[in-house]
Amino acid sequence: MRVAICGTVGSGKSSLLSSILGEMPKLSGTIKLSGTKAYVAQSPWIQSGKIEENILFGKEMQREKYDKVLEACSLKKDLEILSFGDQTVIGERGINLSGGQKQRIQIARALYQDADVYLFDDPFSAVDAHTGSHLFNECIMGLWNSKTVLYVTHQVEFLPAADLILVMKDGRIREAGKYNDLLKLGSDFMELVGAHQEALTAIDTVKGEALRKSVEMTGDNTNVQKDKKIPDGQNGKVDDIVGTKGQIVQEEEREKGSVGFAIYWKYITTAYGGALVPFMLLAQVGFQLLQIGSNYWMAWATPVSKSDPPPVGGSTLIIVYVALGIASAFCILARTMLLVTAGYKTASLLFQKMHLCIFRAPMSFFDATPSGRILNRASTDQSAIDLNVPFQVGSFAFTIIQLLGIIGVMSQVAWQVFIVFIPIIAVSIWLEQYYIPSARELARLNGTCKAPVIQHFAETISGSSTIRSFDQESRFQDASMKLIDNYSRPKFHTAAAMEWLCMRLDMLSLITFAFSLIFLISLPVGTIDPSVAGLAVTYGLNLNILQAWVVWNLCMMENKIISVERILQYTALPSEPPLIIESNRPDPNWPSCGEVDFSNLQVRYAPHMPLVLRGLTCTFFGGKKTGIVGRTGSGKSTLIQTLFRIVEPAAGQIKIDGTSISSIGLHDLRSRLSIIPQDPTMFEGTVRSNLDPLEEYSDEQIWEALDKCQLGEEVRKKEGKLYSTVSENGENWSVGQRQLVCLGRVLLKKSKVLVLDEATASVDTATDNLIQQTLRLHFSDSTVITIAHRITSVLDSDMVLLLDHGLIAEYDTPARLLENESSLFAKLVAEYSMRSNSSFENVSDT
Repeated sequence: MRVAICGTVGSGKSSLLSSILGEMPKLSGTIKLSGTKAYVAQSPWIQSGKIEENILFGKEMQREKYDKVLEACSLKKDLEILSFGDQTVIGERGINLSGGQKQRIQIARALYQDADVYLFDDPFSAVDAHTGSHLFNECIMGLWNSKTVLYVTHQVEFLPAADLILVMKDGRIREAGKYNDLLKLGSDFMELVGAHQEALTAIDTVKGEALRKSVEMTGDNTNVQKDKKIPDGQNGKVDDIVGTKGQIVQEEEREKGSVGFAIYWKYITTAYGGALVPFMLLAQVGFQLLQIGSNYWMAWATPVSKSDPPPVGGSTLIIVYVALGIASAFCILARTMLLVTAGYKTASLLFQKMHLCIFRAPMSFFDATPSGRILNRASTDQSAIDLNVPFQVGSFAFTIIQLLGIIGVMSQVAWQVFIVFIPIIAVSIWLEQYYIPSARELARLNGTCKAPVIQHFAETISGSSTIRSFDQESRFQDASMKLIDNYSRPKFHTAAAMEWLCMRLDMLSLITFAFSLIFLISLPVGTIDPSVAGLAVTYGLNLNILQAWVVWNLCMMENKIISVERILQYTALPSEPPLIIESNRPDPNWPSCGEVDFSNLQVRYAPHMPLVLRGLTCTFFGGKKTGIVGRTGSGKSTLIQTLFRIVEPAAGQIKIDGTSISSIGLHDLRSRLSIIPQDPTMFEGTVRSNLDPLEEYSDEQIWEALDKCQLGEEVRKKEGKLYSTVSENGENWSVGQRQLVCLGRVLLKKSKVLVLDEATASVDTATDNLIQQTLRLHFSDSTVITIAHRITSVLDSDMVLLLDHGLIAEYDTPARLLENESSLFAKLVAEYSMRSNSSFENVSDT
């Protein structure tokens, strides 16, 4: 049975599916679900890893079934384009795939599970008309013909095929029935269908209307035709530039060999240029001298027996000893204060440098770097620098000074001990040299093994509803346990290697101490003062502990300094171009016309990746509407990213009003442009802070913008009005409402150049029509660039650009393109209208 669920934005369609899945708490009533289930979310959830792994999703590979699924989801052509086919590694959140490709991989994943019940949350909004029809016919009408399918959709043309249609409004099912029955009875349903029919009539009338516009434009721009034609050289030498092909996510960089002195020097000199270090060492030397002095004082001033007269009085002995003790305490206080100050300052400066470099890194860095790697450095490594590294470095320096002090004392009272001590030190150093290469690499391995744990955990949380709907909880728990084991393994071996070293150092210490005692006892009576002999034994015991302690500290310091090494890697990241170039700031009124000129534009996401845009040359006229269409993955969103310099061109340039966007600062460029992105973003906070984060507008202006974007009524219903809470990522708002909030932002900003990247994909046709009217009214003199799969959204554009595999296939007025029935745009429009009309005809026949 096929059940379609439709309704306006925020009517509770996605919530209904969540309730069926058990993702929303149930207040009353019962839900019974028989058989296995599969779920396709509205916002695609793609796991980091190979495309094949995402589709199989824990199932065994059955090649015939797998190929059938790829065919049904129109993925074969996409896989041919990708360098590694279905073995291509997808970046975090599917970063290197288009919105449509992510959606189709989601559908393929559900299809491969061969479940009994399928739940689809608006899966066709992110794909073009042709692909949408193919998916609907092949999947819902074809392979799943015998299954129970519940699908939420805003595309009215997919409703007639349903056995049952549920019309939702304000969280209730207002109407239910077959398509023809609802047409006769349902007023809410008629609103949705009426809006769609209205959009379809626009296709019939567009030829005459657009032709009139094109005649006016031709009169104003005599050179339009030259610009519109695809340059002959556009395809020239493209394939030569593709270069080496590689995966977007590379292995995490890990240093090899010993930690260079430069890392230690950088760490020591970060805070105040290392000015506090000599004072720290001086305080430790002072403490050591005072300690030795107080011990000598006690040895000299205390009588050996009752019969011997004391060299000094009892009160003098105590006063001098206490004075030396207090002086030692002050030295320790000064040493500790200086160490903590330098350590805190160094940790703060290193974090600030890393923080700045990450925030100023280009998007290509985030595309290729899973968030787990960044979080690992900002948490584990930073924590080590905050809490361990300063004390480890300090401890090593201080134990060296202590060791030198003890060696000085021992050389005065029992120099013969060095006969054994020097060879023992040589053996200790040899052990340290033997141990440290393994321990160092284990510590580095430990650093890189934590990132996958964090990343997998974050990914699992974000895709929890999908994972639970496929009953894959145990598989993800096992995967998490394996990653934790991988992280624990080097940690265990690090501890085992340390124990190996400690045991051997303790053995050497015991040998040294035993030899010292035997030597002192075997000396003839009277050869050495008994008090000095006692002092020598005390220091001998210290000496044997300290020699092991120095080697242990050296090893621990080298293990911990790797955290500094890893953070320094992130303080040397390549940066985005400057935010402001003072010598080349645009005019305050720029752009005044809004003409966007692309010249031989070539774009790739990373140096080792193939070209996505392969030599585009065209002009978007100022104050005109330009629609960009094309199959999913043709480079539409990449073109927009390049306009905002999220991705820098590999060759060619973009000019706005004659100014090359590469010659001005990023802030100057991005602040003059507006965008409603494909994946709408809301931040944790309030409705007001989301619409006006910089607090530049009054409440009246914000209410006006909310009313224009059809959200005013919804916000007024909420208890906090403008100060209603928005949860993380806007999870308490529907995807359609999030897109409307993004529309509200651009209505407040009123830029000269506005970009709509699938801005109305997740809203119903009626709301889409209202939004299009609002944009026409308020951005009539702006350059509006619209990317849309809903053909009616671009039909009233002045110009239409059709992209195909990163090349311009067509660029002309909609009227001229429609006149030529063999044009790709005419075929897209024909597919869209035919899909809709055939759906309605099928219903009228039944």
